[in-house]
Amino acid sequence: MELINGQKITLGTCYYPEHWDKNLWREDLERMKECGIEVVRIAEFAWSKIEPREGEFTYEFFNKFLDLAYEMNVKVIFCTPTATPPAWLTEKYPETLNAAIDGTLYRHGGRRHYNYNSPKYRELAKRIVEKSASHYGPHPAIIGWQIDNEINCEKSEFYSESDTAAFRIWLREKYNTLDTLNEAWGTVFWNQTYTDWSQIYVPRPTPSSSNNPHQVLDYTRFISDSACRFAALQSSVIRKYKKPEDFITTNGIFSNLDNHRMREESLDFITYDSYPNFAYCRDRFDQKEDSLRDRMWSRNLMEVRSISSNFGIMEQQSGANGWNTGMAAPTPKPGQMTLWTMQSIAHGADYISYFRWRTCTVGTEIYWHGLLDYSGRDNRRIAELKEIHKKTQCLSELAGSVYKAEAAVIRDYDNIWDSQLDTWHNAVEWQSQLSIFRAAQKTHTPLDYVYLRETTTIEQLQKYKVLFYPHPVLMSPERASLLEQYTAQGGTLIIGCRSAYKDMNGRCTTDCLPGLLKPLTGTDIPEYTLVSPEDTPPLINWDGQLLEAAVFNDQLTPALPNAQVLALYENCYYEGTPALIKNTIQKGTVYHYGAAFTEQAAEVFLEKLDLKTPYEAHFTLPPQCEIAPRTKDGTTYYFILNYSNTPAVICLPHQKKDLFTQTYAQGTITLPPYGVKVYQ
Repeated sequence: MELINGQKITLGTCYYPEHWDKNLWREDLERMKECGIEVVRIAEFAWSKIEPREGEFTYEFFNKFLDLAYEMNVKVIFCTPTATPPAWLTEKYPETLNAAIDGTLYRHGGRRHYNYNSPKYRELAKRIVEKSASHYGPHPAIIGWQIDNEINCEKSEFYSESDTAAFRIWLREKYNTLDTLNEAWGTVFWNQTYTDWSQIYVPRPTPSSSNNPHQVLDYTRFISDSACRFAALQSSVIRKYKKPEDFITTNGIFSNLDNHRMREESLDFITYDSYPNFAYCRDRFDQKEDSLRDRMWSRNLMEVRSISSNFGIMEQQSGANGWNTGMAAPTPKPGQMTLWTMQSIAHGADYISYFRWRTCTVGTEIYWHGLLDYSGRDNRRIAELKEIHKKTQCLSELAGSVYKAEAAVIRDYDNIWDSQLDTWHNAVEWQSQLSIFRAAQKTHTPLDYVYLRETTTIEQLQKYKVLFYPHPVLMSPERASLLEQYTAQGGTLIIGCRSAYKDMNGRCTTDCLPGLLKPLTGTDIPEYTLVSPEDTPPLINWDGQLLEAAVFNDQLTPALPNAQVLALYENCYYEGTPALIKNTIQKGTVYHYGAAFTEQAAEVFLEKLDLKTPYEAHFTLPPQCEIAPRTKDGTTYYFILNYSNTPAVICLPHQKKDLFTQTYAQGTITLPPYGVKVYQ
């Protein structure tokens, strides 16, 4: 069975047979099937059930569960258990443990305490994967494999001695000589020059609390490479033993990891763990009126969709969030589980697996509720799940369809990682990322992410009429050339402040800004400034519309004949200086905007470029609703999602098919709180 097969929307759940008496297994599987669940994920934290002591392997426990699942026609995703190495392993081999930046080891007792750069851990991880895959791989109940669990979750930094040893090897392969490394890292600053490879470590505590930024950027690339190689190690083993039709995936998208590379090298598709209820955690709740709260998870799903256009949700919110420390969120209200399920499907998910079936009665996650509470009795969420199943059966025809957007935001890992360590970069980056997303959501403008990578082609960019690349601080000649090709062939590119002032090592250019992008933007930047907190924010006057010039301001000057000034700064010492310049390159256009993007500024760009509210001829929607279109074979399916706890009134000027009722609708429709409609 192919899970993402373009034929149907499939439901599943996460199950932990090791947590429950074997006498419950059959009852649980029967009840799952009654709810429409066809697939269970198992074993991601169960190393000791297969290797209870070093070199001693036993398969009886999962043999019994898999045989029962097969008998009952429940399909299984089997996981490699490497996210939680057993006590015998970490006690005997402490070199397999990860460490804090000061060298303190993270000990057994939680999860993700391992270090994937430890040769011993890689050896033992490969062995448990080999033993699991060779034994269970042929089992007819298994349809796919999950590698590890949430790679780089909790800890995405690794500071053990094994990491330093591996980092030195990685650097030698990249730079070949110390002279080349010293030049790239600018080690002449603060007398950091290295004369022997043994002098180089992963970042360590320093008095200034600031490591060499070029070293840290390379260290982050090294962590990503290590994670990708760890996934590839497991994937290569599984592929030797799995049935040809079985898939390989992993779950989550986490920091310091090139998820696109990992998917290309090791996975058939990505799966994501979607917990919109995080928006309502007691320690995270945002009281701001403009907060999109659980609707922000659509931005996360955009990230997932950039990796796999059709994907799975391995863990979908079904109950209250909570660990015994650090997290506490309420039970989803009636309709929210349906809303969040349809949010995932709207953005490209063809498989939805709920976390979890039964709520655990022991351990850290005793407050992380599943579909069933501690007693296991039927409840409101089970009833809602049955209704969700009925709805997904009505959506089978849209399986394999893809999300449709004419605008996208460009991202790239180098700039993401640079913004993590560079305060100036971070300030503009997240201001703009969130503003563009919010503006698109509130104007009902579908939006994609597209990642700029070594393998990115001009065809991938040409799918979009307009590309926002808010703050490409790090820039290479190859990327500048690709952007120029996109523009020359008719694309529209929007660039924000603080662009192209660093090379790919994070060194600031001595060229006039915006460096490598100057031929593209047609601009020069004689001066720039952080917006002072003591000043009234500067304004940008664009055709009489006043936009706040947020965070940082580039004072622009036209530098090429086709460059045209569109807007000027006001109420600041550089009043009258250009703040927005439009440059024409053959068939296309580049806009250089001198500030970070506010929500208002992003909306003005969407409006002026005819992107705003592209489906207003089909639907009239209030701001509380999201529209998400998926297309297949010339047919468009529209998801309308109401994120509010109050009814939403929508209008359909023209007749459309309601897929849930299989009837035709037109005119005024009232969506209940958290209600969803899907129209063809």
